[in-house]
Amino acid sequence: MPSKYLLFILTVLCTVMMLVTFGTDVFNRPLNVVVGYVIVPFQQGIEKVGGWLSNRSEELVQIRTLLDENARLKEELAALIEENTLLQQDKYELNKLRELFELDGQYAEYNKVGARIIGRDSGNWYSSFLIDKGEDDGLEVDMNVIAQGGLVGRITSVGPGWARVTSIISDNVHVSAMTLSTEDNMTVTGDLRLMAEGCITFSQLVDGQDSVREGDKVVTSNISDKYLPNILIGYIRTISKDANNLTKSGEIVPAVDFEHLGEVLIITDRKQAVAE
Repeated sequence: MPSKYLLFILTVLCTVMMLVTFGTDVFNRPLNVVVGYVIVPFQQGIEKVGGWLSNRSEELVQIRTLLDENARLKEELAALIEENTLLQQDKYELNKLRELFELDGQYAEYNKVGARIIGRDSGNWYSSFLIDKGEDDGLEVDMNVIAQGGLVGRITSVGPGWARVTSIISDNVHVSAMTLSTEDNMTVTGDLRLMAEGCITFSQLVDGQDSVREGDKVVTSNISDKYLPNILIGYIRTISKDANNLTKSGEIVPAVDFEHLGEVLIITDRKQAVAE
């Protein structure tokens, strides 16, 4: 076929197709079907992926914001914990100072120096310990030590800036004592074994009238050669007659908590000086 006829036929065919396309929807419906099955799901998928990525991006921004806020809150919490700890320490120190002040008032007739415990021997009890005052502060051997309203012990050795205190609960430590209500004399003896039960022993109590009772206060005696008189030692826990039927012995609960000590008062007036 000559090319001019072929060109004429194709021109006519294209013109007819254009007229059919503009005048009818013969080709729109197949194309719409193709778009509905191919293009639309593809667009929906892209929209979902875009929405998911957008949500993840927002979540990442929120996570970063929360992490920064969490770090800031942790710093604030650490600062508050430190501040609370310092306040608790100040409160503890204040309570201890109040106790020492009240104790100072109980024994106002004596001169006293406050000291802090800086070391102790091994064990659960403050049977022997070091304090942060010594000769430079006017301390001497045999000065009495008190705390928590009662007798702790006495200084047994002293250095320029330290002193060692031996407690009344130490083994083989003897204190001349008496009952406060009847003034009957006795000897109080330290016993670390019995301290597991929270008590020490007393002996040689002469109580012919059976007037001493459990719970009576026991204080240092006037005849003690190391300890000043009328310092509270503790309370009678048990009492029983000895085999000789002349004296009594038993147990005493110390007035001082020898498991928890931090600060003490040292009476700078020694018994010999007071006696003179």
